[in-house]
Amino acid sequence: MTIRVVVADDQELVRSGFAMILDVQDDIEVVAEVGDGAAAVSAVRDLRPDVALLDVRMPVLDGIEACRTITARTACRTVMLTTFDSDEYVYEALHAGASGFLLKDVRRDDLVHAVRVVAAGESLLAPSVARRLIEEYTAVTARPAVGSALSAERLGVLTARERETLLHLGRGLSNAEIAGALTVSEHTVKSHVGNVLAKLGLRDRIQAVICAYETGLIAAGSRPAVAVSGAPSRSASASASAPASPAASASGVSPSGE
Repeated sequence: MTIRVVVADDQELVRSGFAMILDVQDDIEVVAEVGDGAAAVSAVRDLRPDVALLDVRMPVLDGIEACRTITARTACRTVMLTTFDSDEYVYEALHAGASGFLLKDVRRDDLVHAVRVVAAGESLLAPSVARRLIEEYTAVTARPAVGSALSAERLGVLTARERETLLHLGRGLSNAEIAGALTVSEHTVKSHVGNVLAKLGLRDRIQAVICAYETGLIAAGSRPAVAVSGAPSRSASASASAPASPAASASGVSPSGE
């Protein structure tokens, strides 16, 4: 199956270069190149691509707002592009529904890999890193982790076990760690995760992390989960070993794979 892509950047050389790299791949087709956010929204609406690459800073409509509109109205998945390695941009992009965040100096192979990963329904940022980003960004800015004032009533559609699953997703745990915490098989966890995403209208595990904070299921500053074995959870170990900037992890094209 061919992955259809829209590339949006106000710098012609940048978008042409990205489009050229992607278009020569056997499984990728660039269906449009546009220079502003409004044109990106229109192109996605009319051409129905699988992935949109959006520059953060664009005229008419910036990339974050274009991302928010695209993810709310279409099934297209988005990857944000920028020259700025900023936690604020990553936070805003993820909250807008982006599935990934890349610096414009990304390597050719990593760009292609990123498009394939996102088209397959994965994220470019591990949930454990997303959790750390939310914690650090909200602590530094004194900004609440609630971006859209979502009510905890939204969680009423979940069963008790699915609610527990969301709690662990929000803490950045992998399927194996969740299985250990709930004393069930990984197959059962995959089923619970799928149900959580479907019932809450979430695209991926990154959005599940954000939802867990927005609904108050997890409070910013709360202690991360600990695996049943007594070893630190993935979220805790990620905080200790991850690079200083989550944006750097995102630009490194690390799919969640969990």
